[in-house]
Amino acid sequence: MSGTGHVVDPATLLDRASTGDRVALARLLSVIERGDGPAVAVAELSYRKETPFTVGLTGAPGAGKSTLTDGLITAVKGGWPAPEAEPLSQVGVLAVDPTSPFSGGAILGDRVRMGRHALDPAVFIRSMATRGHLGGLSLAVPDAIRLLGAAGFALVVVETVGVGQMEVEIASAADTTVVVVTPGWGDSMQANKAGLLEVADVFVINKADRPGVREARRDLEQMLDLARPDAWRPEIVATVASAGDGIDDLWAAVARHRVHLRDSGLLAARRTERLARQLRRVLVARTEVHIDEIVAGEEFGTAVKELAAGELDPYRAADRLLGA
Repeated sequence: MSGTGHVVDPATLLDRASTGDRVALARLLSVIERGDGPAVAVAELSYRKETPFTVGLTGAPGAGKSTLTDGLITAVKGGWPAPEAEPLSQVGVLAVDPTSPFSGGAILGDRVRMGRHALDPAVFIRSMATRGHLGGLSLAVPDAIRLLGAAGFALVVVETVGVGQMEVEIASAADTTVVVVTPGWGDSMQANKAGLLEVADVFVINKADRPGVREARRDLEQMLDLARPDAWRPEIVATVASAGDGIDDLWAAVARHRVHLRDSGLLAARRTERLARQLRRVLVARTEVHIDEIVAGEEFGTAVKELAAGELDPYRAADRLLGA
């Protein structure tokens, strides 16, 4: 792993990151995003450390997620609200952005989006690219969350790129999922099809200074009555993020959900499920590498010719290739 002409091992970089070296932390995150060999060494260190509490913000484009995240950082720095009142010395923010078709990196810059906190030593903000992943989350995001935890961040906020109604994957990476909607956000059937009701732990009606807040709350309440019979009923918080209104209420709602997860045992269960999903994704990624090798081999071309001649079916061909 080279940066300035010399190689620094991941363990040394992680030690530096744990003592507040932001350059070392940024280098480790870059390794994770590249996904090459050293990324495995970084993951090996990260997954042995504490898991940070993760809050995910998702919602349709234009809902004001970035402004909401910016305001939330200020509230977070005050610590967990009562009854916990735990201090939070630092907060990590991962802003998942669209991928540049030229550089492969994130298009939107972190300091442009959250300029108030860009130079705050207690806040670390990193833009990450989706890499074309349709769910809106890069495959590297779970590893990045664990790395931040290993570097001493007890809380990580993940703000996802707005890709419309398919953006529900944040629930697979966060302990508490905050779904952001706006007045006039659309009919209930669209929301149901998007899966937002299933993934939301807290709903935010942002831009609540506009007409239609009461109707939006009513629609959400009605859908929750029908679709969420479980022990936790998602709270609905109205905010005007641009003015800072309702941000403390949102942070308090997140804190209450955290207590619920901890006291009910759901926090450990959710994290175990996330690890199972992450392991499956790693298995799929590793398998795809082997498939590419098979496709590049002579046996694959032979099998295709036999398929074209009607001498073989795709299933027997696949079994033969995998067996080889």
